[in-house]
Amino acid sequence: MWSPEIPAFVPLLIGALLALITRGWLRGAVTLAVIVVSGLLLLQVPAGTSVQLSFLGYDLMPYRVDKLSLMFGYVFHIAALIGVIFALHVKDTLQQVAALVYAAAALGAVFAGDLLTLFVFWELLAVSSVFLIWARRTERSYVAGLRYLIIQVLSGVILLAGLLAHGSATGSLAFGYIGLDGVGSWLIFLAFGIKACFPLLHNWLTDAYPEATPTGTVFLSAFTTKVAVYALARSFPGTELLVFIGAAMTCFPIFFAVIENDLRRVLAYSLINQVGFMVCGIGIGTALSINGAVSHAFNDIIFKGLLFMSMGAVLHMTGRINGSDLGGLYKSMPKTALLCIVGAASISAFPLFSGFVSKSMVMAAALEEGYDWVWLMLLFASAGVFHHAGIKIPYFAFFAHDSGIRTSEPPTNMLTAMTIAAVLCVAIGVYPQWVYQLLPFDTGYNPYDATHVLTQTQLLFFSALAFVWLNLQKMYPPELHSVNLDAEWLYRRFAPRLIGAGFSRVWQLDRNFREWCLSRITGLINYLAQLHYPGGRGSVTRPTGHMVIWVAVLLAVYLWLLLSFPNAAMVGH
Repeated sequence: MWSPEIPAFVPLLIGALLALITRGWLRGAVTLAVIVVSGLLLLQVPAGTSVQLSFLGYDLMPYRVDKLSLMFGYVFHIAALIGVIFALHVKDTLQQVAALVYAAAALGAVFAGDLLTLFVFWELLAVSSVFLIWARRTERSYVAGLRYLIIQVLSGVILLAGLLAHGSATGSLAFGYIGLDGVGSWLIFLAFGIKACFPLLHNWLTDAYPEATPTGTVFLSAFTTKVAVYALARSFPGTELLVFIGAAMTCFPIFFAVIENDLRRVLAYSLINQVGFMVCGIGIGTALSINGAVSHAFNDIIFKGLLFMSMGAVLHMTGRINGSDLGGLYKSMPKTALLCIVGAASISAFPLFSGFVSKSMVMAAALEEGYDWVWLMLLFASAGVFHHAGIKIPYFAFFAHDSGIRTSEPPTNMLTAMTIAAVLCVAIGVYPQWVYQLLPFDTGYNPYDATHVLTQTQLLFFSALAFVWLNLQKMYPPELHSVNLDAEWLYRRFAPRLIGAGFSRVWQLDRNFREWCLSRITGLINYLAQLHYPGGRGSVTRPTGHMVIWVAVLLAVYLWLLLSFPNAAMVGH
């Protein structure tokens, strides 16, 4: 019998080992079965289950189950199941094993009851996920993966320093409410912020995710940032600083997403935008806002996964992902286009789609708590996400100009995975109580009141009108072949140039010094040589008589010394 006290990540790690030793259809069947069984077992685990032990004088809790962790545990299983189905056609042991280890690490992190256990799975997340980027096996993916790994490991190191400082100050490593109180808590906050893509700490995502494999990006979009959202909700609810950080996160990616040509990179910016809503909700800290943050994380994993799957299918079938190279694909990929539109409607928060029932909770909480300017920023961000993810993605990929590309629908497993995600997007939008009953708090929130529906519909209508008008006026940023850098310019362009200029100066100084030394040595050699050249002072021929004179002088000096100091000669004998 399977004990409820066995941590939820164990089945997926077993699945990863089985995937390592199996091949072909058997591997696919085994991994699917493991995820389904693991999910069913988790449904049987009651809230309040925990495992405790002592380590180096600290009370640790490597496994802790409550409503918050269960909600993330459920959706991580859904994401893993959809991702594995989407990748069934892939015959790559590296990707399939790494994906399961990655999902297991995410589960281990959200069910961790102490910071030391969290740190272990935090680092496992980093190490396992980078293989989904390197699995594309291109030079760009290798370099981007290396940058990604450095930043993720750095986040873990900061977390380790923070938990040591926090443990030393408080005598506890419990993974609960921490708050910004002391150096340790600030370090932990920073570590969580790196994974949550706080402004200026976000570039690892927009840099690395678009370089992953078409299937790898689906897994990446589900776990890392959501583990960070969970960690913030667990440790820093009600921290006002998060309200403003989250509001900034919802707005700044819009401008970069609009000018970006790589459609998966557009989705990466969109991912930061959506995480901003969650961070903002956690910062407000009320029951409604926390519910909004958690439910939006739940829905985002599904609809963002659907959008990444649709773009992954396009990349898989055409080999292209830039908006300037695509267009007209609805003729040969109508089912994929339809499923993409469902994802776009969900992320844009259309009524009857999943985004509508979760994002509105955060915005309503902002108004209730008097954050009027933040509410306006969230409203602007909602219109912006409709532009870049709701319209731009399906428009430039499937409609716009006809690129002339003629292909076919992706493999059946890809369509199946996208269909499951699309059905969930609509089901949650139509019947939100299915998600609401899993939330940590019972707030009795109803998203379908007339004011909310009317406001959101008007916002979407005018946003669509603005897109059409800008296009007709040819004022909408064109899709161009280019690489757009934002804050990552600092370490991808400025830092290499600065370091290169510094080393260039050092090499120049070194070269000048060595040339000076060589010139001095050469001068000395020339001087010595000139002494012995014909006519030099060292080459003068002395007559034999000069030598005799010098010998006589030396003998005279010797005799004078001998006669002047006879006692010295006797002592010598």
